[in-house]
Amino acid sequence: MKKLPKTIQILEDGKQLIRSSGSVGANYIEANESLSKKDFCYRIKICRKEAKESAYWLNLINECNPDFQNDISILIQEADEIKKILSSILEKSQQNLQNL
Repeated sequence: MKKLPKTIQILEDGKQLIRSSGSVGANYIEANESLSKKDFCYRIKICRKEAKESAYWLNLINECNPDFQNDISILIQEADEIKKILSSILEKSQQNLQNL
């Protein structure tokens, strides 16, 4: 992010990106400390939602900065991979919840 130009759009989208990406980790910690399996699934859903939002902000930044598309595309791919991992965790947790 330090290489990107200091435009209002980059600064504002960057702030949103920092919030959503930080929320993924914070909610994952909360999920691991959950009191029930239902609460765990709820927290993982929030993590997945925040990963999707992070990818959204990265895509906006990517569209406006063609000189950095290769670097940003890698981050978008990582956000998508995190989303898939969280979806897999959620699916397995929901199956376990149904089997109880």
